[in-house]
Amino acid sequence: MTARNLLFIMCDQLRWDYLSCAGHPHLATPNIDALAARGVRFTRAYVQSPVCGPSRMSFYTGRYVASHGATWNGVPLKVGEMTLGDYLRPLGVKTVLVGKTHMRADWEGMERLGIDPRSLIGVRVSECGFDPYERDDGLHAVGPAGRYDPQIPRYNRYLNDKGYPGDNPWHDWANAAEAEDGSLVSAWAMRHARKPARVAEEDSETPYMTRRAMEFMGSDSNTPWCLHLSYIKPHWPYIAPAPYNAMYGAAHVLPAVRSEAERADPHPVYGAFMDLRVARVFSRDQVRAEVVPVYMGLIKQIDDQLGLLFQFMEARGLLANTLIVFTSDHGDYLGDHWLGEKDLFHDPSAKIPLIVCDPSPEADATRGTACDALVEAIDLVPTFLEALGADWRAQSHRLEGRSLVPFLHGRAPALWRRSVFSEYDYAMLPVAEKLGVEPRDARLFMAADMRWKYVHAPRYRPLLFDLVNDPQELTDLGADPAHEDERRRLSAELADWGLRLSQRTTRSDAEIAAARGKSQLKGILVGVWDESDVPIELWSCYQGGRAS
Repeated sequence: MTARNLLFIMCDQLRWDYLSCAGHPHLATPNIDALAARGVRFTRAYVQSPVCGPSRMSFYTGRYVASHGATWNGVPLKVGEMTLGDYLRPLGVKTVLVGKTHMRADWEGMERLGIDPRSLIGVRVSECGFDPYERDDGLHAVGPAGRYDPQIPRYNRYLNDKGYPGDNPWHDWANAAEAEDGSLVSAWAMRHARKPARVAEEDSETPYMTRRAMEFMGSDSNTPWCLHLSYIKPHWPYIAPAPYNAMYGAAHVLPAVRSEAERADPHPVYGAFMDLRVARVFSRDQVRAEVVPVYMGLIKQIDDQLGLLFQFMEARGLLANTLIVFTSDHGDYLGDHWLGEKDLFHDPSAKIPLIVCDPSPEADATRGTACDALVEAIDLVPTFLEALGADWRAQSHRLEGRSLVPFLHGRAPALWRRSVFSEYDYAMLPVAEKLGVEPRDARLFMAADMRWKYVHAPRYRPLLFDLVNDPQELTDLGADPAHEDERRRLSAELADWGLRLSQRTTRSDAEIAAARGKSQLKGILVGVWDESDVPIELWSCYQGGRAS
């Protein structure tokens, strides 16, 4: 029995290790843990870029960043790239979005091709292939240059209708607090993180999006669906409604994973990232003591909401026929390695939680297990296709990932990848200007296997970490002569990966093989000296008449 529906849950900026099923000693996530108990938890899952936009485009296309080309936030996904909806709709599966994609549409390409953005095709091309039940990227900031996101979210109208006044209640209520004197204080200033958001808990972003997902699930019971429920949290601004703002305190904050040696003589690119404002701020213990408990509270709220969602699904019989994926688009340093945000390739940033729960009986033997195979974000599209009974290999000229279904069904493939790859374009950051690196050269590449993590930085020496003897990645061996062999080996793997065939997306290998020699049947007889060199039937359209 194959799954009928797909529920693709993604959090934003959720670290792999901030779940109780992943070993966090203070943060209880019983509903996510219960999902892991019904499925498989993949312990070595990596994103293809540790920043929102390009990471998500890899999730949705099944392709590496260098293949789909949307290398950073705001870089459009070019018209013509196939996305999840393009693969699922031919199977009769409605593909719907509730929440964030961080996609930037290729308006220039659409205009050049005459695609009306208001048409059905135009909407899908500009919405990452999804039918948007509710698109909300969750960043509705306003500054002197205008709105960050020009689209007014439905959530703002919802808040206004609920009695929260103002032109931008997303900020003034959901992402702001009240000072002791009654004045409004913005969550952009992290010193206010522990204050409760002004909005009531039930009206905050996570419950709102959960209800919208339930509304969709209750609206159409006849058509198989894939619902991408994409939460904005625990992404900044770091603020939570009561009671989640106060559930955790400084005593629950794990010590930062960092050492003074990391700052003593860092790799130039790493050093430049450590000098960013967000990194300097998160290097202060006071900041971590204020922010990390709220980050944990936001995760707890997501877990509670997923408990309500799973109860809703169970009551309607949907758990029995829905494959569920829980993951994140990247992590959050939270002061580890003297960094804030994401961007680089340490595990707090590039490694993600990934739980897959397959309802089919074939998955019964693996329920509640953990799998340490090397997994990439691009593996989800092939997994969805196989779970629905489709042959994803027929799309392997486009899809660069591999199906995880064999792991779910207890038949691990005899051959699996030896390394995972990730890449990062830092051209838009002050880091590139500080280093004097041209935009075209501001690139980083990661190759990691079961023991080693190698980072190639054009113009600079590489970084290397021994994940067995140094699992916290505190010692950079990129310049250590004793590890030259490992650097050469991983550099060669990265080079092989870079030479992969990635742009022949219009014809499959099977089509190529089937076309060999067929041009002769259409009269193309190249290299013939004598008529007897080829079968006589190939001359049937050229011989038999009399020259006049």
